[in-house]
Amino acid sequence: MILSLHAQANIGEAMHALAAELYPICRSITGDGVRATLRRLQERIPLEIHEVPTGEQVFDWEVPCEWNIRDAFVADEDERRVIDFRESNLHVVNGSIPVHATMTWSELRPHLHTLPQHPDWIPYRTCFHRDDWGFCLTSRRFAELAARGERRYEVVIDATLAPGSLTYAEAVLPGECDDEVLISTHVCHPALANDNLSGIVVAVHLARELQRWNRRYTYRLLFIPATIGAITWISRNQHNLHRVKHGLLLSVVGDAGPSTYKRSRRGDAEIDRVFEHVLEHSGETFNILDFEPFGYDQRQFCSPGINLPMGCLMRTPNEQYPEYHTSADDLNLLSPEALADSLQKCVTAMRVLEGNRSYRNLNPCCEPRLGPRGLYRGFGSEGNHRELQKAMLWILNLSDGGHDLLAIAQRSKLPFALIRQAADLLIKHDLLEEQF
Repeated sequence: MILSLHAQANIGEAMHALAAELYPICRSITGDGVRATLRRLQERIPLEIHEVPTGEQVFDWEVPCEWNIRDAFVADEDERRVIDFRESNLHVVNGSIPVHATMTWSELRPHLHTLPQHPDWIPYRTCFHRDDWGFCLTSRRFAELAARGERRYEVVIDATLAPGSLTYAEAVLPGECDDEVLISTHVCHPALANDNLSGIVVAVHLARELQRWNRRYTYRLLFIPATIGAITWISRNQHNLHRVKHGLLLSVVGDAGPSTYKRSRRGDAEIDRVFEHVLEHSGETFNILDFEPFGYDQRQFCSPGINLPMGCLMRTPNEQYPEYHTSADDLNLLSPEALADSLQKCVTAMRVLEGNRSYRNLNPCCEPRLGPRGLYRGFGSEGNHRELQKAMLWILNLSDGGHDLLAIAQRSKLPFALIRQAADLLIKHDLLEEQF
């Protein structure tokens, strides 16, 4: 799928519209917000939704209690809501325990979180895995409240934290073989457009594109809460992890920054080579990062006892753009053009994975005569014919069973699609056979 500019604009707008639809839902690592999100996605792609009960042991962790919130506010003595969950679901520390109390400003103040360096932004804060509560607000609003002095406030967090379940979903698109490409994105953040929704909408549209293909691989797309969701899925699927031949994590793929790819723990996995090749031939600025054991769920999928070949596609990495984990990570930060570009790079990478093979030259003693086979037009020819002939000669020279087509594309500095086209011609003329 190579999209025209018009098609890219259309699909980018469609992804942005889906993000806008999901944006108001208050998600967390568990609860009805995750379910509501997954039900919306289920309308677009074939998703199987799983519920994992609270208390289930998953490696060194335990599936937590389920958190749901209905309303939350801080009201002054005139019953005016000075902090209101209904205005932004970031106003409540995600995972807060229920509260209904009247307290003074001095009692309330330790539970308030701000960003002094960005006085009009609301921070995103969580208190998972500990019994705590809090509100987030702009520094400007905090200063206004502080200036009122020692007033009394009604403080309400109408939430439940009780045994329930953790929810995740997967879309499985069967291929010719059981070998899998695993694609994962997280679904646990409230009101954050780039850090959460961008990965979701790109994954959905990638699944829709993959549905149209005759697939060599089976594709499994995961929509999971970060950290505990990945740990839970891995724990429950240990018996099938040997099927995962390639993996990709999608996150923060919707801002205007250049594409960034973080290698797997292995560093030289095929998915790493694929994305380096795709980005090198994109004609755009890009970044390649080495693996680090922190940041998103690569640290789970690439932990030493699991060690899946899992790379990560981003644009501006987490914590490296100022809007990260704040109310400024909104729909205005999400670029339809960037979403479409990220999708295009994913599609191109999957095409490379689908087409990559190793071959053996059936006529290895000096080069075969290409002219009588209609494969040679002389190196005075121009355009695609000349590049195609170069590709054929590279393939014939390096098809010794030790180089796959991607390695040949990297060595020759030619696009993989051209190498694949040339290989198909050589196979057609009985000059190559696949090396199993």
